[in-house]
Amino acid sequence: MVKKQLIMEKALELFAKQGFEATSVQQITDHCGISKGAFYLSFKSKDELIIALIDHFMMQITSDIDYIVKNTKDEQLLYEFYYAIYHGFQKHSDFAKVLMKEQSQTFNKELIVKMQFYDKLIEDIILTMIERLYGDEVNEKKYDLIYSIKGFMNMYSQLFVFYNVPLDLKLLSESLVEKTSVLARYATIPFVTQGLSQLLKQPMKEEVTREQLLDIIKQKIAEMEESIEKESLILLREELLEPKQPPAVVKGLLGNIRNHPHCKWISYLLRQYFEL
Repeated sequence: MVKKQLIMEKALELFAKQGFEATSVQQITDHCGISKGAFYLSFKSKDELIIALIDHFMMQITSDIDYIVKNTKDEQLLYEFYYAIYHGFQKHSDFAKVLMKEQSQTFNKELIVKMQFYDKLIEDIILTMIERLYGDEVNEKKYDLIYSIKGFMNMYSQLFVFYNVPLDLKLLSESLVEKTSVLARYATIPFVTQGLSQLLKQPMKEEVTREQLLDIIKQKIAEMEESIEKESLILLREELLEPKQPPAVVKGLLGNIRNHPHCKWISYLLRQYFEL
């Protein structure tokens, strides 16, 4: 296991029990069985480690729902969207729990900005889904629908985070599909208009450049063992340097890396870059 990954996994165990503030770097290194020097070779500070964990968690969810919205048939799209959201919370319930708690208490500006960044990405994905499913029918209320869907995501996610009871993901997803469809078809008094939505938007980071993508891919290739995912990354890097493959081949290569836990975010960034 790569040392950086080991630190993240072991630190997460402590954060889930104690929270961010109550967990020290010394406790993390003791739990990992490494020295402080080894920790600081991977992370400059505990805050940098926390941001890395948030990135990992949010990259997984953002990449998954982006892929679903772009590749699922209309009749199954809402269901697959909700199912992916709650499956992600269920799978990462320990981190989701501490993250939701810390978000309500934190004054850490970097953490707030990071969550706003991912929130904006998710809003854009939801807007694409709404426009695809309902078209002109919801022009006057599509921004309000975004907030309704985000509200469903946040409120029902608490069931996975704060209650240790078995939950039926299929039934929950079907229930929220029905609720969302009712709002889309019959709601008549939207609150969040396009104008208000623009006022609420936070500045986004600049788009990732080709050079940045090449650097990320180079790092991932160095970290990975020989596999079809690694071979696909090498071919995608070649495509960035000298485009020559048809879109279907590029899409296939992206499909090869999409489900690898360390490649979800780069697959998302490459889909945006290649417009696939």
